[in-house]
Amino acid sequence: MNKKYQNGFFIFGILVLIVMVTQLDFAQVWQGLKHAGYWFFAVVALWAGLYVFNTASWYLIIKGVCSQKSADAIPPKPVSFAWLYKITVSGFALNYATPGGLMGGEPYRIMELAPKIGTERASSSVILYAMTHIFSHFWFWLISAIVFFFVHPINVVLGTLLIATVALTSLGIWFFTSGYRKGLANRIMNVLRHIPFVKKWAQPFVEKHREQLNTIDQQIAALHRQNPHNFIGAVLLEFFCRVFSALEIFFILLVIMPHVNFINCVLILAFTSLFANLLFFMPLQLGGREGGFLMSTTTLGISASGGIFVALIVRIRELIWTGIGLLFIKLGKKSQ
Repeated sequence: MNKKYQNGFFIFGILVLIVMVTQLDFAQVWQGLKHAGYWFFAVVALWAGLYVFNTASWYLIIKGVCSQKSADAIPPKPVSFAWLYKITVSGFALNYATPGGLMGGEPYRIMELAPKIGTERASSSVILYAMTHIFSHFWFWLISAIVFFFVHPINVVLGTLLIATVALTSLGIWFFTSGYRKGLANRIMNVLRHIPFVKKWAQPFVEKHREQLNTIDQQIAALHRQNPHNFIGAVLLEFFCRVFSALEIFFILLVIMPHVNFINCVLILAFTSLFANLLFFMPLQLGGREGGFLMSTTTLGISASGGIFVALIVRIRELIWTGIGLLFIKLGKKSQ
């Protein structure tokens, strides 16, 4: 990537991270860290492993895309897993720090990957990975809502919310499943063309890049049709990453609850992430994630203070990994 763009991503991320850190109550943070003890280090270390799942999923998609025909003039070069891991962490760091999420990390990933496999292949792999990441979320939310019906008592209000969740997630799964067969790029851009503020940028972009979007859609559909094992493997890796990330909540709750139910931790994560993603326009989903933790923990019979404690530790972990990801942007540019 051009050094100027690399520095631009880094400086932007650092500025946003500084703003976020200044919003913390440092006395509350210190008390929370002391209370969490060594479990906090377990939480931070856990994500080093979870990012391996994300990297492996993207790696499978890149292999599939590179096996397809492309208009890129350059032949694809080998992409090492270690290098891709660094780009994956940095991309998520930019997504965390950017309002709207995908406006930060995805352009960075494309610009880093393009010199290795070509701009068209890089764009296809990044778009397909982003959609696979979202697709796995829909499956995670759907299955969690169904599990909730069987493991917890349901009242009218809660039942209505769960039915609505099942309906919306099923609609999302249908949208992506259909898009994988026919291509997603044009579908996503057509949706963006109707969103306030974004549509002013999206409409001219679609008209200018119609041919490239059609090519990307052809590659996405070809990967789904010709490399189903890569596609299914990528989705499963992302899905199990969601499930295993509930260990973070499990570790934190062990501090205040000797007997923690892992299934409840999965449900807390599912409904917190669903609520937070409804507020996607907020950097690091500030406020939305905390509110989601508070609602989901109290619904499952955990005290409000417990929900606040979980949200605090998760927020600190996110800030640490955002800082690590931004630091990775500045680490050498050597190809591996």
